[in-house]
Amino acid sequence: MTTILKLLIVIILSQALPALAQETPLLVPQVLNVYPHDSSAFTQGLLWDGGALYESTGLWGQSSLRRVDLETGEPEASIALADTYFAEGLERVGERLIQLTWQAGLAFVYDFETLVRIDTLEYEGEGWGLCYDGRYLFMSDGGSHLSIREPESFQLIFRGAVTLEGQVLPPQLLNELECVGEQIYANAWNTDYIFRIDKFTGVVTAVIDASALLTAAERDSLSNGSVLNGIAYNNESETFYITGKNWPKLFEVVFIEP
Repeated sequence: MTTILKLLIVIILSQALPALAQETPLLVPQVLNVYPHDSSAFTQGLLWDGGALYESTGLWGQSSLRRVDLETGEPEASIALADTYFAEGLERVGERLIQLTWQAGLAFVYDFETLVRIDTLEYEGEGWGLCYDGRYLFMSDGGSHLSIREPESFQLIFRGAVTLEGQVLPPQLLNELECVGEQIYANAWNTDYIFRIDKFTGVVTAVIDASALLTAAERDSLSNGSVLNGIAYNNESETFYITGKNWPKLFEVVFIEP
């Protein structure tokens, strides 16, 4: 195991590493393309579908649902939420878009084509990240667990812990999610890391270090809280789009060994 990964795990878990036969690999993003990103967008959820990006942006009084042109970073359509809602994760299920809210216990449902709100779903606890594997929705709530939900009713089916090197992750870590095959990619909140998680076992199968995406000058220009957040997967190109809250850039990447 690399020194960087050892340090990361020590910092995250705040305890000594257990001795394991298998070691968690460290990956890094290889940048293929760089696109502009609206630096006013406090990115909470990111989705690629039908040749466009869909973005959920947060903050009180600034939350929105957007369809975004990849090449320009400009919204093609935007729906503002009421000031009382702080938007979070976003996912498509059939012809619907489902957008979480942070503390309201509500998920807003929109028609995929028109972005007209057509329904509201209820849940207990906080809403953070959301992704869909074609059968179930997976949801994070700001803790160390992922929930599995029925996509139509949003009914809770199961809630299980995510583990790294045999230890349950600490709370307030799992954020934006993206389902890709048998894996779930999750932003580690307030860090430059992404976890790749086995969706069947909850075991972290890789840690992705995205700390080199922005230059030092770009980082210095960001406001407090403008951290890595936003993962979308393009099935056709088999590439990822990743960005951060109020970042000026969006990166198209693949994850490779350093």
